[in-house]
Amino acid sequence: MCFDEDAVPPVPAIADAATESRYLELTAADGNVFGAFSAAPAGGADTAVVILPDVRGLYGFYTELALRFAENGVQALVYDYYGRSAGTGKRAKDFPYTEHMATLTPRNIYTDLGAAVEHVRTPEGGGAKAVLTLGFCIGGRIAVIAGTRDMNLAGVVGFYCWPAAGADGSPGPTGRAGELKSPVLALMAGEDKGIPQSDVRDFEEALAAAGVDHDVVTYPGTPHSFFDASRSQYADASADAWRRVLDFTRKVGAPAAV
Repeated sequence: MCFDEDAVPPVPAIADAATESRYLELTAADGNVFGAFSAAPAGGADTAVVILPDVRGLYGFYTELALRFAENGVQALVYDYYGRSAGTGKRAKDFPYTEHMATLTPRNIYTDLGAAVEHVRTPEGGGAKAVLTLGFCIGGRIAVIAGTRDMNLAGVVGFYCWPAAGADGSPGPTGRAGELKSPVLALMAGEDKGIPQSDVRDFEEALAAAGVDHDVVTYPGTPHSFFDASRSQYADASADAWRRVLDFTRKVGAPAAV
């Protein structure tokens, strides 16, 4: 798990920004109905970020993060992994996410992600001209691997995105670097107990060898899930990470209207 239930993003709210937000339900190609949360600038935006949560799925940290994107002129959609096993209702604090996580399959995850990406491209979903994926922990891994699929993503962003092969031997972002079709921004923790620095180096070397446009940033002395307002000792790293995310989003996103 990346964050506590009560965690909030370490990003200042822009109080006078006009935004529109709502919870909604989306339907995947296989008929699965799953929950999502959308936030956008009041005037709309040509660039959208689809946010992939940590193992808890859709909860407060990510709805707040979507709002921070909207306040900064970027549409954001968070989607929930657990529509098939837990329905679309809001999750209680005691939601047994570990039980539901065990039911996930790559096919289902990417089927739902594909529906989320396509939704933000539709007129009712915001009509985005450029779409990025951004995720945390397991969501970061999924967000980066999404760049190997035919989703026409403008870019992919992974916070502490576990890059090595899975426990079952399935290739992760490192093993699939040669298949990536989108620029990559990876924001890694220097003291991550689950992601050794050797794995981060292997990932960066694989991206370079494959000729993928990439930026892999490691923050020395930070733990997994440092991007959290309650961890004020990592405020500088969090501020830098947020700046890089916005800069990357603007760089690869839809050109600003003239």
